[in-house]
Amino acid sequence: MKEKRKNSLVGSLILTVCAVIWGSSFVSQSTGAQYVGPFTFMALRSFLGALTLLPVIFVKDAVLKKRGVETGFKTKEEKRLFFKGSLACGVVLCIASCLQQIGIDKGTSSGKAGFITAFYILLVPIFSIALKKKVRPLIWFCAAVSLLGLYLLCVTDNSIASSDVYVIFCAVFYAVHILIVDRISPRVDGIRLSCCQLLVVSLLAAVPMLLSEDVSFEYIKAAAPSIAYSGIMSSGIAYTLQVLGQQRTEPTVASMLMSLESVFALISGMLLLHEIPTGREVAGCCLMFAAILAAHLPERKEKKHA
Repeated sequence: MKEKRKNSLVGSLILTVCAVIWGSSFVSQSTGAQYVGPFTFMALRSFLGALTLLPVIFVKDAVLKKRGVETGFKTKEEKRLFFKGSLACGVVLCIASCLQQIGIDKGTSSGKAGFITAFYILLVPIFSIALKKKVRPLIWFCAAVSLLGLYLLCVTDNSIASSDVYVIFCAVFYAVHILIVDRISPRVDGIRLSCCQLLVVSLLAAVPMLLSEDVSFEYIKAAAPSIAYSGIMSSGIAYTLQVLGQQRTEPTVASMLMSLESVFALISGMLLLHEIPTGREVAGCCLMFAAILAAHLPERKEKKHA
C-alpha cells in the first residue's frame, strides 16, 4: 500500500462519524460501570468488537476474490509489520481504554471524561517532536490554555479527583495510539488491523478481570446493553473508522476531528444521564475546546519580497 496520504473529505467524514459514536459511548460506559468492573467491561466490549469485524473481513475477502484481487499478505515484511503493529496498537489501546474506564468507574462523569480525553489533540503534535517534526509556538500557547481548562474542569478545593487522574493519563496513551495508527495504517489492511488490536485488548484486559474482579453472570447480563453498544459501535465500528479515516488524513487533523467526541459526550451525558456541569466545568470545557480549535488554525506564510 502507498504511504502517501492527503486530507480528504471522505477521511474527514469518516472521523466525524467516529467522534459521534465515541461521544455517545461515554454514556454506555458510565451505565455499564454500575454493574461490572472496568476490566470486565473492557475485555467483553473488545471481544465483541472483534467478533463484529470477522464477518466483515470474510465478506470483503470473498468479494475481492470474485473480482480476481489477491487477498492476504503479499510479503513477509508486510506480515511482520501487521502483527507488530496490531500488538503495539492493542497494548497501547488497552492501557488507554482501561484507564478511561477506571476513571469513569471511580466517578468521573461521561461529559467530563470526554473533554479530558480530548486533551490528546494537543499531545499528538507535541509528541511528534520525538518524530523530528516541528511544533509551532501556537501549539505551546494552546497547550497552556488547555491546561488551564483542565484545571478548571478537574481541580476543586485545590485538589484533583483521583478518577480524573486516570482519564488524564488515558489521554496520553490515546495520543500515542493515534501516532502508531498513523504510522502503520497506510501499509496494512485497516479492518484486519482493527480486529486484531481489539483481540489483543480483550486478552490483556481478561487477565486482571479474572485476577481482581468478581465476574458475575447476573451483573454481566445487567450490563449487556451497555457492553453491546460499546462493543459493536464504539470498538467494532468506530475504531475501524479511525484506522480507515487516518489512512486518508494527517494525524494532527485527524486528532482534531476525533476530539469532537468531547462535545458529543457532554451532550449525550446531559440528555441521557441528566449530568449538569457546573459553571466552573463549563468554563474549563470552553477553554479546552477553544484551545483545540486554535491549535489547528492554518499557519500564516510569510510573504516573499521581490
